[in-house]
Amino acid sequence: MEIEGELKTALKERKVQFEMFFTLPDFSDISLRDYQETMQRPFFSLSKRKRIKPIDYTSPDKSVSVHVSPNPAYGMATIWDADIMIYLASHLNELRERGANDLSPVIRLQPGDLLKRICWGTSGRAYERLVNALDRLQATTIKTNIRASAKSRETTFSWIDSYTHLVDERTQRSLGMEITLSKWFFDGVMDKRNVLSISPLYFEITSGLGKWLYRASRKHAGGNGADGFTIGFETLHQKSGSESLYPVFKRKLLDLARANDLPDISLEVIDGDGARPKMKMVMRRHLGERARTRRQAALPSPALPTDDGADQDMVDPRLALGMISSLSRELRVGADAPPRRPIGMPPQRRPDPAGRTTASRMLDAEIYSAIRADFPGWDYDELMRRFDAFLGANPSELPRNYSKRFYGFVKEHHRRNKYRL
Repeated sequence: MEIEGELKTALKERKVQFEMFFTLPDFSDISLRDYQETMQRPFFSLSKRKRIKPIDYTSPDKSVSVHVSPNPAYGMATIWDADIMIYLASHLNELRERGANDLSPVIRLQPGDLLKRICWGTSGRAYERLVNALDRLQATTIKTNIRASAKSRETTFSWIDSYTHLVDERTQRSLGMEITLSKWFFDGVMDKRNVLSISPLYFEITSGLGKWLYRASRKHAGGNGADGFTIGFETLHQKSGSESLYPVFKRKLLDLARANDLPDISLEVIDGDGARPKMKMVMRRHLGERARTRRQAALPSPALPTDDGADQDMVDPRLALGMISSLSRELRVGADAPPRRPIGMPPQRRPDPAGRTTASRMLDAEIYSAIRADFPGWDYDELMRRFDAFLGANPSELPRNYSKRFYGFVKEHHRRNKYRL
């Protein structure tokens, strides 16, 4: 009888665990938010190599200190591990936006949702990478006076206090994960003024320094309009916590500025050949405002008549949208993309000798296969036409990777309309 009672208790607990995770809401497409106190200072290693050397940062005015201690076994949490913290901050923000009550530092989630949102993939190796990252986040110790209470000079914490991964013993399938955030991080994120929106394309940045620079630029330049924010290379070196020597760090910054392909952010080097070069960061959405300001400053006199030439720099909105829609089609992969057509003319669909659809020809083969497997039953050519129309009407949404963004578009369409199939 005693054994039977223990078995019933175990089965009941197992049922509770199953229900606890399988009733979770869908958070795979949540809006991304980052905790701004961690965006501009050296909280993470910028290298994938195991870092044992601590970070010891003090601001020039001595008002801010950050000390990060790695664990000898796991090393220091990396800027890639910070992807997880961004997702967790976004998760909390989404719960708050949905009106959830009694929010706590304990977050229950499906690992697959997390991995997909931060673009790590869902392979067995991705799950292993997730566990290793959580180990580093839990083992790394931070001591800082940022948001320290009035009674204490510093606060010491780890990014997460603990995590539990529930796995079906029979199938080895992941049932869910429970992550407990540190009080410092949780309290900071719960203040809505402390979180900033970031681009989903952030997760496509491959360089550790590039990821840190995007976050720092988003924090510094986000609210400064067309004027942006200018900061010296030496200051960036100190604030990043990079282990690279300054000459190497400077070369990497120059490479990032030369490429200038960070999402949302435009980079400009000032006095690059001088002894103290600086980086100017401006949100791309403000570049048009800067250009207009420069044109107005270049006008010889405000008294000159403007009736005949006032609109010479303006582009017809319909023409602009047509050009953008045309550009979006150029972003598709595939050597057999249809030829460009005059703006305003209806699209001419070229028949394919092998009978392939437009979507199969235009999209990355792997992503097209994933779309067919994950969201079967839809007319992908029709969805592609809708997607192109959306891009044409929303110039700010032009993707760096057309295929990946189209996957997300189809996924959202499937989520909203799957019951109509």
